[in-house]
Amino acid sequence: MNTTDRPGRGHYLRAIFIAGDLCIVNLLFGLTLLIITGLEPSTRVLRELWLVVNVSYLPVLIWWRHSHDQRAILMEHVARTVFLIVATHALFFLSLITFLHITEMATRVYLTYYGMMLPAILIFHTALSLIVKKYRRKGYNFARVVIVGTGPTAQRLFDNMEQDAGFGYRVLGFFDDNPQENFFKGEVRPVADLEEFVTRHHIRQIFFTLSGHSASLQRVIKIADDHVVDFYYVPQIPRTLSRRFELHNIGPTPVLSIRRNPLKSMANRAVKRAFDILVSSVFLCFYPLIYIPVAIAIKLSSPGPVYFKQERTGYLGQSFKCYKFRTMKVNAGSDRQQATRDDPRKTRLGDFLRRTSLDELPQFINVWKGDMSIVGPRPHMLKHTEDYTQLVDRYMVRHAVKPGITGWAQVNGYRGLTDELWKMERRVEHDVWYIENWTFLLDIKIMVRTVINAVQGEKNAF
Repeated sequence: MNTTDRPGRGHYLRAIFIAGDLCIVNLLFGLTLLIITGLEPSTRVLRELWLVVNVSYLPVLIWWRHSHDQRAILMEHVARTVFLIVATHALFFLSLITFLHITEMATRVYLTYYGMMLPAILIFHTALSLIVKKYRRKGYNFARVVIVGTGPTAQRLFDNMEQDAGFGYRVLGFFDDNPQENFFKGEVRPVADLEEFVTRHHIRQIFFTLSGHSASLQRVIKIADDHVVDFYYVPQIPRTLSRRFELHNIGPTPVLSIRRNPLKSMANRAVKRAFDILVSSVFLCFYPLIYIPVAIAIKLSSPGPVYFKQERTGYLGQSFKCYKFRTMKVNAGSDRQQATRDDPRKTRLGDFLRRTSLDELPQFINVWKGDMSIVGPRPHMLKHTEDYTQLVDRYMVRHAVKPGITGWAQVNGYRGLTDELWKMERRVEHDVWYIENWTFLLDIKIMVRTVINAVQGEKNAF
C-alpha cells in the first residue's frame, strides 16, 4: 500500500474538532477575564466558573456522539453546526451559573465571551473542514465503499461520490447478479463474491441500491453486520423527484416526504418571526425620516396617493394588500401589467425610487403586520398567480412560506420583468430551493447580498 492509498481515519476528526473547541472555550474565557477590567473574582468563584465553562460543553459532546458522521462537507452545514455548539454552550452555561448563584461576574462578561466564541469556533471549523477536504483530495482519509446494484440509482450515486474527491469516498467495486447492459462504471461481480471482497479489501461502507431483492438485501445486511461494516440503503427514486427528502414514520412504516420545509418547525418559525419583528420595529422607528421627504416628492411629481396598495398572493395562496411608494401615474393597468424599462407610466421620481429599491421600503409595514417576512419569495400580483399556476411547474409551492421584501431569486439576478417564461421558471426554481433549504444564516446571507446589490446597482431594477 503506497502513502496515498490509506483508508479513512475519520474517527480522529471528531476528536480533533472537540479538542479544538475545548481549547477555544477555555482560552477565550481566560481572555475575557483579562479584557473586562475591574473584575476580581475570588479564587473559589474562579474555580467554579472554569468548571462550569467545561461542564457546559458536555451537552455538545453528547449531541456530537449521536450525530451522523457526514463525509460530504458543506459550508452551510459547518455554520449550522457551529451555531448549535455555541447556542447549546451558552444555554447551559447561563443555566448553571444561575442555578449555582454565581453572581460575581458582570453581564458584559457573557456578551464579550460569546461574542468572541462564535466567530472563533466558526473560523476554526471552517479552516479545519477545508484542510480535511484538501487532505482527502490528495488521497488520504477516504472511505472504502462498494455499491450493490448497477441501475440508474447506483450510477447517480457513483457520479455524486466521484464529483468531489473532498467527500472522501473510494468506490472499489460493484456487485449485481443481473448487471445493466449499459453499465460502464467498472467491473461488476456477483453478490456471492461480496463477503470475500469486503474482507480482502477492508471495506468500511456498503451502499445497497437494488429494489425488490429481499433475499439479496438480507444477505448483504448480514455480511455488513458480521464484518462491522456500515450499511446504507439507497431507495430507487427517479430523477423527477431528485430533491431533498424528509423521513417520517407511520407506525413502523417509513415514509419519505418529497417537500422539505424547515419553516414547518414551530421553533424555526418563531426565530424567523422574532427577527422580522425586531428588524421591522427598529426600521419603522426611523421610517419617518424617509417617509416625509419621499411623500412630499411623490405628491409634487404627479397627482395621486403616496402609497401604491396592491392585492398580491401571500402565504398559502391568501391575498393581502402590499404597500409600495407610488412610482407611476395613476393608471388602470397596474394590476395586470408589469413595469418595463422605459415604461411611460413611470414618473421621473418613480424611476429613481425603483432603481434604488426605495419604493419597496413601505413593505416593512407588511412585515411588522405579519403579511410578509424580510426574506422570502417575492409576492406577485393576483393576475400573475392565476396565469403562471397553469404554466410553471411547482409555481404554488413558493407560497408555502410568507413572501419577502427580498429573496434568493432576487439576489441571484431573477428580479424585475418576467417577459419570457424561462425567467419565471428560474425564479420559481430559486424560490422553491430557498423554501427547502431555509436556515437563519441563509436569510442573513440574502440580506447582506441585497444591500450589496442595491449599493452597486442592479440592471433589472426598473
